[in-house]
Amino acid sequence: MLYRNIFKPVLFRMDPEKAHHLVIGGLGAGVRIPGTLAAMQSMYGITSTPDMTTELFGITFPGPVGLAAGLDKNAQAVAGLSASGFGFMEVGTVTPKPQPGNEQPRLFRLPSDRALINRMGFNNEGAWAMADRLRHLVDHPIPIAVNIGKNKVTPNEEAAEDYKACISELYTYADFFVVNISSPNTPDLRNLQHGNELKELLAEVMQEMNAQAQNHGTSKSVLVKIAPDVSDAELEYMVETIRQSGAAGIIATNTTLSRDGLTHNHAGETGGLSGRPLTERSTEIISRVYRQTEGKLPIIGCGGIFSSEDAYDKIKAGSSLVEIYTSFIYEGPQITRRLHNGIRELMQRDGFAHISEAVGTAHR
Repeated sequence: MLYRNIFKPVLFRMDPEKAHHLVIGGLGAGVRIPGTLAAMQSMYGITSTPDMTTELFGITFPGPVGLAAGLDKNAQAVAGLSASGFGFMEVGTVTPKPQPGNEQPRLFRLPSDRALINRMGFNNEGAWAMADRLRHLVDHPIPIAVNIGKNKVTPNEEAAEDYKACISELYTYADFFVVNISSPNTPDLRNLQHGNELKELLAEVMQEMNAQAQNHGTSKSVLVKIAPDVSDAELEYMVETIRQSGAAGIIATNTTLSRDGLTHNHAGETGGLSGRPLTERSTEIISRVYRQTEGKLPIIGCGGIFSSEDAYDKIKAGSSLVEIYTSFIYEGPQITRRLHNGIRELMQRDGFAHISEAVGTAHR
């Protein structure tokens, strides 16, 4: 009620990017006020129960609903977002060097389509700045994934060096890493998903992860985030290459370039589309990945989740965890508790004692 009736009307009258910075900056600063985190946890937090707790990648996830990358690009609001009902969250996408991203305006709301279009271009303060913030993080109540990318000026043949630099800088502070090769807003980035480029990139990433594991005495996992705009043959190749690389899982999916069915006048803007129009396509990709890997490669489902049914469909299609982004913008922080509790009700309705029992049941 507070978000829908007071904050959202104000924020939605603002430029989307300015509203974004206001929210993230406000969360980052607001948690320094005594009692703020406790109040947020009371209003929006979830009660972690054994049936909704997932063990994956050697990590305990207190709930299945996470925050996708893109909202907290610089790890400015980790404490506040951790108290907002999420079971885990991604920060980033971060690149080795700071970069301003693409020219503004670069973020657009499409309310009639329950969607967003962004062409941000990995705007961020760089890996060192993120590491410094995470280093000073007092509390770490949920798993934190660091989503990593390459700088715009780095050619694809040198991209592996950027991913390795991010891993080296941030290894201590991440619970796991996500390799982002699927954003449509960095020129030629999606080419890294195909052919030998993907195989070579992941080989170097895994080599760096192994080196860091030896240095720190702790192994951590890498997931790969894939795009929805691929053919069946391309998807099959990508998934097999990711599986063979030793990566621990896949995030399906990133934003789409498709504009099918849009009604809003921002539909012609370039960039990645997220939100409701992506719901069915992302679930289809999840289902295909699950079938190809016979459920042996964990999937985090992302794309167009607005209801507990949307999330549950992705779990039944093969996702062990799910992530939201656009619905958090439209619905506010109350959506996390609603999704969490709704998934639990659907799971219990179907007779499952633990959420893991529901994973992939659409294929049985």
